[in-house]
Amino acid sequence: MSGMPARDTVEIGLNRFARRGYDLDEVSIVPSRRTRDVDDVSTAWQIDAFRFDLPLVTSPSDAVVSPATAIAVGQAGGLAVLNAEGLWTRYDDPVPVYRRLREAAGDGAPPVALLQEVYCEPVKPDLITARVKEIGAAGVTTAVRVSPQHTPQLAPAVLAAGVDLLVIQGTIVSAEHVTTSGDALNLKEFIADLDVPVIVGGAANYQTALHLMRTGAAGVVVGVGADSFSTSDAVMGIRVPLASAIADAAAARRDYLDETGGRYVHVVANGRIETSGAIARALACGADAVQIGEPLRAAAEAPGGGIWWDSVAAHPRLPRGGTSAPVSPAGTLQQVLLGPAETADGRTNLFGALARTMAKTGYRDLKEFQRVDLVVGGESPGGQGL
Repeated sequence: MSGMPARDTVEIGLNRFARRGYDLDEVSIVPSRRTRDVDDVSTAWQIDAFRFDLPLVTSPSDAVVSPATAIAVGQAGGLAVLNAEGLWTRYDDPVPVYRRLREAAGDGAPPVALLQEVYCEPVKPDLITARVKEIGAAGVTTAVRVSPQHTPQLAPAVLAAGVDLLVIQGTIVSAEHVTTSGDALNLKEFIADLDVPVIVGGAANYQTALHLMRTGAAGVVVGVGADSFSTSDAVMGIRVPLASAIADAAAARRDYLDETGGRYVHVVANGRIETSGAIARALACGADAVQIGEPLRAAAEAPGGGIWWDSVAAHPRLPRGGTSAPVSPAGTLQQVLLGPAETADGRTNLFGALARTMAKTGYRDLKEFQRVDLVVGGESPGGQGL
């Protein structure tokens, strides 16, 4: 691993060592000697031929992404990802399903068993086609997520519909899946045969990120998507300190850039990114964009009506996430993403706040901002800090 610094390890017992990792709330951004006018700051990024004003990739959750909200996110400058294995591809009209979930919630959270029940309906390839065409007809970039295990069955329908970006995403994805039953998906061969760019993940460390970059992917999702309602740690013992994972992936991106003589693979951070401060920290650690979902449930347009659940929460055998109680709308999707904010909790005007952070630290664009100084320590977010 060229350029990789010495690992910060601790001994947790005799001859057993663990690497010290840092989460986003353990690092802080340090202002430089220069500041900049916020109107001179650009939060834009580009992956393959597709340019976006906001470094936003939505989580492929039915709680926040419908064809209508996918269009709205695209028009606001972000990239919405529709779940090819979600409610919108299982039901001609999923509105009654959403109603059942909200009614079951009341003042609490709908049971996971109900989620599992409504997701038992089979996925219908013709609905995948219809949803992609509906979003594309609005003139925004279309992106659809498929899980690695269902990619061979569902990707043909997604691609035939004319999708712009394919997202192959699971909790943990490797370039080398080993199985003794049937043929495993060979990502490198699969991606090589495609005419559309692919974003793949999640990766948790340098080696996995580098392997996924070598498949030919245009972007790599880093992190296991663990938000406030994730139970991956309790269920599987898996927890990824996201600041360290992003920095590792950024190092892999740099080494792959050198290895290929100039091929840049984008890093998309995915984890407990729920405030504008967390977005700024993720990008400062080296991400090109962030994948968020839970904060978007507060938008008035969210199809879940303020309820949040991740796509793995409905897994038929091993759900790894809970459902939330509904929250009242904090504003329109436009207000959640770009303000104006009416509260000081960092949950509205998410990307307007990012632009202000970049201005306060003197950086003109996201590539420059990835070089901002970081420190570890100080009080947790909400305190006075450093």
